Order: sequence, then C-alpha cells, then structure tokens
Amino acid sequence: MENGYEDRIIHRMNRIEGQIHGIVRMMKEEASCKDVVTQLSATRSAIDRVIGLVVSENLIDCVRQDDATENHEQAVAEAVQLLMKSR
Repeated sequence: MENGYEDRIIHRMNRIEGQIHGIVRMMKEEASCKDVVTQLSATRSAIDRVIGLVVSENLIDCVRQDDATENHEQAVAEAVQLLMKSR
C-alpha cells in the first residue's frame, strides 16, 4: 500500500484485537463451548473481511504501479494468489 494502511482497516484490526481479548476472558471464565466457538467464528469472519480489504487495496496499488507497463493481468493474478493463500 502506497501510503500505509487506511485508518478503517486499522480500526477493524483494533476491534478484532478486542474480540480476541474477550474470547480469552470467556475461556478463563469457562464460558460454554458454544459461546466461545460462536465468538471465534465471528472473529474469523472479521479477519476474512480485513483480508479482502487488504487484497483489494493491494490490487488497486498494483494496477497503478503497473499502469506504465500495462501489466494488469499480472497484478490481478497476484491479488488472486493472495486471496487463495488466505483460505
């Protein structure tokens, strides 16, 4: 990313961090397995959304950088590889 990560992405990561702390607290307090798994699933979904944002921003930056060489296909292929790696 050209100018670093956007504030909205950092904000999402901070919320995820809070979710993880909450899950650890639930575990220490011996919350039900169902409740812990529900929160873990929600956290995983939030992380997946952040990955999507980072990859889409990366694609935009790659296309901008490759604009001079007109290598858009390679930029898209790299973004798809990033998405596949995240799964």
